[in-house]
Amino acid sequence: MVILLKILFYVSGFIIFWAMIGYPISLRFIGFIYKNRKLVKDYSHQPTVTVMIVAHNEEKVIFDKMKNMLELDYPKNKIEFLVSSDNSTDKTNQIVKDFIENHRTENIRLFEVNARKGKTNAQNEAHKTVTTEYLVMTDANSMMDKKAILELMAAFTSKEIAYVTGKLSIVNHNENDISSSEASYWDSDLDTREIEGSIQTITAGNGAIYACRTCDYYDFNPIQCHDSAMPPFYALQGKRAICNHDAVAYEKAGEVIEDEFGRKVRMNRILLKHILPDLRILNVWKHKWFSYFYFGHRTCRYLLWSSHLIVFLSNALLISQSWFYAFTFIGQVLFYLLGTIRAITNTNNKLLTLIYYYCVTIIAQWVGVYNILTGNSKPFWEKAESTR
Repeated sequence: MVILLKILFYVSGFIIFWAMIGYPISLRFIGFIYKNRKLVKDYSHQPTVTVMIVAHNEEKVIFDKMKNMLELDYPKNKIEFLVSSDNSTDKTNQIVKDFIENHRTENIRLFEVNARKGKTNAQNEAHKTVTTEYLVMTDANSMMDKKAILELMAAFTSKEIAYVTGKLSIVNHNENDISSSEASYWDSDLDTREIEGSIQTITAGNGAIYACRTCDYYDFNPIQCHDSAMPPFYALQGKRAICNHDAVAYEKAGEVIEDEFGRKVRMNRILLKHILPDLRILNVWKHKWFSYFYFGHRTCRYLLWSSHLIVFLSNALLISQSWFYAFTFIGQVLFYLLGTIRAITNTNNKLLTLIYYYCVTIIAQWVGVYNILTGNSKPFWEKAESTR
């Protein structure tokens, strides 16, 4: 029994360590070895592009988003704008229609989805109307840099590159501790993706700004999201998903923990499937670095919810074995206690906020798993109002 508890303790502890510390450090070392690999760009590559914005009840931001789209620096005769409205019941559709009427010289279309089935379904349905060579997808509350489309297209320098994601820049990172913690997470993740993409392929993208060839688009199950589904899908086909962080989208992070918690819960709506979505990922001889990347960056992170519980319970039962187990158990209790103190006192201490934010992330995974097991995972959600 003791041997089993020790195995559970060390395996779970390794998963937590590798997800949060070991993998990022190892990737920096690998990146140093491949430091000569740089992103190649071809700015003469300016194919026809459709920019798709998916919106559900986005009356607060859709007008500004449409204005932002018209400011993009890209040949007017090669770009069109498509708003896929996911059964909006507010003024979103009317605002878009009025905008189209007032900008008749621009190539703007509204596609109205009859039944709300979520962002991915709205993309699937609207995609069938697209005739351009490339498809760029972005969120209604994400404002794009004027060079964003040029940068995305410049990164498609070979047939093996099937997907390019840009950089999400958090504009309110100094607003409060919650948005600052989210911005810190994104900065770290962006560094990781930069290295993964330069070596072979990234393991996940960003819904705020990404592109693919229209012919490569795949109708995913509406419960899935392109952020986590597209890069592995292309990688398993022997293609590359990369990032070009000179293609920038600006967005607000949630300023209240409830909004960030809700966002993280919906990100985990099919967490169990993402742990290992396809056994082919394990074929390191065929998929090379991607197998390593996915295990470290995705599988281990998607196992944090169970690993923390297992390492805590096994540690509690091993306390009497040695001072080491007593020390690690006290450390865990203290860690969770600090997170609880931050939740109760709402102090602005940066260390306590980071611990609290991390604990909220783990709890969100547990809620996601609960929703999966109870059949409550849905392909749609209520947006975070503080990000608008």
